Amino acid sequence: MAFIDENFLLKTETAKKLFHDYAKAEPIFDFHCHLNPQEIYENKTYKSITEVWLGGDHYKWRAMRSMGIPESYITGNETSDFEKFEKWAETLQYAIGNPLYHWAHLELQRFFDIHVPITKANAKEIFDECNAKLATPEFACRRLVERSNVSVVNTTDDPADSLEYHKLIKADDTMKFNVFPAFRPDKALNLTAEIFPQYIVDLGKTENTEIKTFADLTSVLEKRINFFDEMGCTASDHAFTYVPCARATEAELDAILAKAVKGEAISKEESDKYRTELMVFLGTQYAKRGWAMEIHMNIKRDNNGFMFKKMGPDTGFDCIGDWSTAEGLTNLLDALNADGNLPKTILFAGNPADNQVIGTILGCFQGPEAASKIQFGTAWWFNDNIDGMEAQIKCLGNLGVLGKFIGMLTDSRSFLSYPRHEYFRRILCNIFGQWLEDGWYADDIEFVGQMVKDICYGNALKYFSPKLK
Repeated sequence: MAFIDENFLLKTETAKKLFHDYAKAEPIFDFHCHLNPQEIYENKTYKSITEVWLGGDHYKWRAMRSMGIPESYITGNETSDFEKFEKWAETLQYAIGNPLYHWAHLELQRFFDIHVPITKANAKEIFDECNAKLATPEFACRRLVERSNVSVVNTTDDPADSLEYHKLIKADDTMKFNVFPAFRPDKALNLTAEIFPQYIVDLGKTENTEIKTFADLTSVLEKRINFFDEMGCTASDHAFTYVPCARATEAELDAILAKAVKGEAISKEESDKYRTELMVFLGTQYAKRGWAMEIHMNIKRDNNGFMFKKMGPDTGFDCIGDWSTAEGLTNLLDALNADGNLPKTILFAGNPADNQVIGTILGCFQGPEAASKIQFGTAWWFNDNIDGMEAQIKCLGNLGVLGKFIGMLTDSRSFLSYPRHEYFRRILCNIFGQWLEDGWYADDIEFVGQMVKDICYGNALKYFSPKLK
């Protein structure tokens, strides 16, 4: 069998037809990523494949550490770009079964027209060929997005962000795709973090307000939500270990906030009460504006304390968490729903053991505001591999309405990550193709093909309903 050829992952003739005739050409709606809007506006170019591949990509860093490679070849400044790239090439040779192997080769094929397997032996040749191409206008970041057929990019932005580059992008008539902010208030929710006292000061300054009470905080956040809304935002994003639901009075919230602003110790009970009431407020605001609320949960972060002190967060030392999912999450959704304030909601399982739990929660809170108003988000982080994607798709098929699924996202900082959408589409088409050939679904290729197209793009477009150029 050919190496990652045009029929990669497509095991039946029906799967091949679904992918090539229906899925392949669909635009991309990247509703959750970590691309930098400044880099998009300035149309960043890259000095080497090492910068664009290894810069900030903790997926790859973890794999290299598992090879026993010294940190100087991973994130350090002591080694050259080629030395780092060579170590990465060597790592890939041993990463059989890892999606990084597939993603890397799909990126080489789609962007650089390189179709040979990367090895330590050919690393220099590939490094030089990629770098020569990166020096051309076709490899500036905007062109990488355009070449990937991306229609919409939702970046991830803090409430205190000025969105200055979103403003510039919005006014730029040369932009060929849409870039919108997504509202991520994690720093406002995490009152036990060391940075919280200063963050509250900085957040207040955005609206010329000294935040002393919970009402002050919600007033500022509502104004920031209005600002994001004016900038085309249609989505929020929240990262939770576990989702709490512990109600509190305004007096309790004022006292908890006052302690946190002073940098005093906050108990788990106090933190849960604060986060619950702030999420009820935020969810209500999202519902009023028709936004979608994304909740990513059950990831335990920054486990290696020694490396966290050296490198900070998001550097490759997180793992799957095993907190209880059902109780807090359902109670929070119920609290919002009771007052008619439950927004469109997308639930992402950090722990694949939660697939069935989330799959059954969906049906408890659906509504007429959108098809599959409560969505089971695509396989995420440690689960965005073949097994994880198949498990999530089949779970949603078993427990929900798979045809209204809003599909894939990149969740990446790299402009070369868009072949992950192709990876997902191939897996989706392979599943659907097998079901049709097994007689599990009516032999109606045109209807199933349209359903595939909708999962790839159309469903997300309807669900978020952004104002496109």
